[in-house]
Amino acid sequence: MNITFYGAAREVTGSCFLVETEETRFLVDCGMHQGGRKASARNHQPFSFDPKSIDFVLLTHAHIDHSGLLPKLTKAGFSGAIHCTAATADLLEVMLLDSAHIQEKDAERDKRHAKSRRARRAVNEPLYTQQDAKDSLGQISLHDYDSELTPHAGVRCRFRDAGHILGSAIIEVWVSEQDTTTKIVFSGDLGQPGRPIICDPTAITDTDILVIESTYGNRVHKDMSATEAELISALEQTLDQGGNVIVPAFAVGRTQEILYHLHRLSRIGRLQHLKVFVDSPMATEVTRITQNHMELFDAAARDLADWYSLGKDIPFLYFTESVAESKALNQVRSGAIIISASGMCTAGRIKHHLLQNLPREECSVLITGFQAQGTLGRRLVDGAKRVRIFDDEIPVRASIYTVGGGLSAHADLPALLAWTGQFKRPPRQTFVVHGEETAAVDFAQSLRDAYGWQVSVPGPGQKVTL
Repeated sequence: MNITFYGAAREVTGSCFLVETEETRFLVDCGMHQGGRKASARNHQPFSFDPKSIDFVLLTHAHIDHSGLLPKLTKAGFSGAIHCTAATADLLEVMLLDSAHIQEKDAERDKRHAKSRRARRAVNEPLYTQQDAKDSLGQISLHDYDSELTPHAGVRCRFRDAGHILGSAIIEVWVSEQDTTTKIVFSGDLGQPGRPIICDPTAITDTDILVIESTYGNRVHKDMSATEAELISALEQTLDQGGNVIVPAFAVGRTQEILYHLHRLSRIGRLQHLKVFVDSPMATEVTRITQNHMELFDAAARDLADWYSLGKDIPFLYFTESVAESKALNQVRSGAIIISASGMCTAGRIKHHLLQNLPREECSVLITGFQAQGTLGRRLVDGAKRVRIFDDEIPVRASIYTVGGGLSAHADLPALLAWTGQFKRPPRQTFVVHGEETAAVDFAQSLRDAYGWQVSVPGPGQKVTL
């Protein structure tokens, strides 16, 4: 049996792992690379394997860096089932169609610009169309947490709650060949324990092979009380001086968590008179989906939802619907908290809000999530004084606040070690993935130091024989 690490290998995005046995070939995740032009070019390259030869896909969760190339896979000839949880399937219907829409619009804009400038460079076609996305959605097979499935002869699987976003899963896989069964655990993205709305990651106690994420494998998140204090300070300072607060946020998970904190802090009186606008059609739809899966909420989130339903002393909250409503927010010069996608500032309506507010020193940008190398969000975090948005050079006069650690949907180093510490016996092999190279290498060493495990950090395209 072989595993080839086609993505999320010494990098954060593009999760894609190919498992090959004598009887079957399947993928765990098929995600998009994110982080600038180089990532876009990689997404447009042909797959390094024959999509027609893939029997099925196991999907850990709906984030685009794990799911975003599924329509491309289908377009290239994959005809098998895509196995995931029900909540993940609901999110995919929104996210993949939105991704396809962005692909089509970006391709149209590139063609217009190339024509107007008589550019000689090649213009990329969309990775896939909305019809391709619909075709891939038709291949989805739904599964509950903790129930076993047999996607192919000799392969058993089970989805366990990863506590990362709604529907996210750790996947246990048992592969049988030649009278021997090998268990592989793919952690997917593990959530930070104690985060609101969703439950903590499920404990896994045994495996032969472990493939584990390391996004924050060399960092310790701030505790929630410190994060909330920073959040309150940033909001109050900006609103008091007559500015707007711009919040780039992932439509899935992060937007809903920010809304949770704003409402909880309003409920206990630490924030008052908030005017919150969610300017992301996808985030609006994902929030609706989240409300439809309250069975996955933790007790605190259910309690806050009950308070909100009473409608007393709650913050002003408005979800924009049309492009006209989004543009109208540009006329709001003060007092607004505008939450918009994308979370790394690479596309979507957030770029328009940054264009309007970054040059204004009374405004602020609240960075609440991981910013991959090469993204606009990363440049802001790194202290850029000027940034390019669309075709304009924009001065950065607004304050940039980074409070993402305490809000992170990813486990930090102590949480990762606590989760791996629940294994009753050492895995035969452990592979550290889904982290920038330094974080992955550092976390691998932490596992060796803590447990004496055999750990490696595979490189892009590396094939390992188990």
